[in-house]
Amino acid sequence: MRTGTTRALGAVTMVAALGLVTPAAVAGTTAAPAAARARQAAPATLYVDDCASIEAVGCRHGHVTPFNTATNHRGKKIPVGVEPTAMAITPNGATVYVINGGTDTVTPINTATNTPGPAIAVGHAPDAIAITPNGKTAYVVNLQSSTVTPINTATNTARRAITVGPFPREIAITPNGKTAYVLNESDPGSVTPIHTATNTAGPDIAMRGSIADMAITPDSKTVYVANFHLGKVTPIDTATNTAGSPITVGGHPNRVAITPDGTTVYVGTRTGSVVPVSTATNTAGTRISVGRSVTMIAITPNGKTAYVATNGPGPREPILKPITTATNAVGKTIVLESGERLAAMAFTPSGKKLYVLGDTNAEGPGFVTAVNTATGTPGNQISVGPEPFAMAITP
Repeated sequence: MRTGTTRALGAVTMVAALGLVTPAAVAGTTAAPAAARARQAAPATLYVDDCASIEAVGCRHGHVTPFNTATNHRGKKIPVGVEPTAMAITPNGATVYVINGGTDTVTPINTATNTPGPAIAVGHAPDAIAITPNGKTAYVVNLQSSTVTPINTATNTARRAITVGPFPREIAITPNGKTAYVLNESDPGSVTPIHTATNTAGPDIAMRGSIADMAITPDSKTVYVANFHLGKVTPIDTATNTAGSPITVGGHPNRVAITPDGTTVYVGTRTGSVVPVSTATNTAGTRISVGRSVTMIAITPNGKTAYVATNGPGPREPILKPITTATNAVGKTIVLESGERLAAMAFTPSGKKLYVLGDTNAEGPGFVTAVNTATGTPGNQISVGPEPFAMAITP
């Protein structure tokens, strides 16, 4: 069984919002816009990792499986490294970068041919990855070496590692591409800003108590950080990299997601509620009960619905609670098929499907379920390999 974890952070919104940057806007080769238009004409591809084999010492010989999102038909498995635990796709959809936690490497996959390139060595225990909006650099968070490794996506070569705070677990990049923020899960926690133009880290931004998740507003002006034990959310002004007054939300906040228009931060808590926070006033609204501990939040690309993943009434019944963002009313519960926990969620570019990845935390197969967002109905469960941890969809 794998011991690493991959946080949803803003990358649940970010997985959908590898989508926030249009393919035509991506800087790359002169052929990139034409290639992007061709990809837009074809159905998006869903990539899911898994363990090709599990031995007594853990996951070995990882795979990534591509799925056609129009038909849900799977393609040929793509071999990657040991313990694949996270992935990200360039904004032009040309390359998937897969973290191999067991070998301290990253495997690039060419999405046109679904062939893996040579593994790229990074730091010790890589755990999270994010790609700049212009697609030029992938930043890999290395948990045990407390560093971030930038990868030049044009050459697939690693640059000099950047030292950050202790126990870095998440990374998010401002939509304007100027700064990457790294969440350090020491206690008390901190956030390290990295200037992407120079790949230099600024002073750590101190947080009070432990921190659990973060998300960045679409205008790049504010980072919201969940202060787990304090029951608060702290806004960080990206112009000055200073923390503002914490906002009380209560209930051990552990998930943060922001609507595409940037008006509302939805904060999920371990105690079974979601709190909307107005970004205009940094005030918390009325608490929304979802029954059980929040594990993930994903907001549709049009911003109309926030899907909240929670633990179900039974240990093998994960559920989704849809919240209409206009009214903050909770819709009909969506019950998914058996699985001990949900590992990831991602929308298709149109927002018509929400893919949910389930991890049984055992040697049996994982599962993927496509939820029709118009009707709120889940499709048939699709089996994937054992211990899937991450997925991503081409823009």
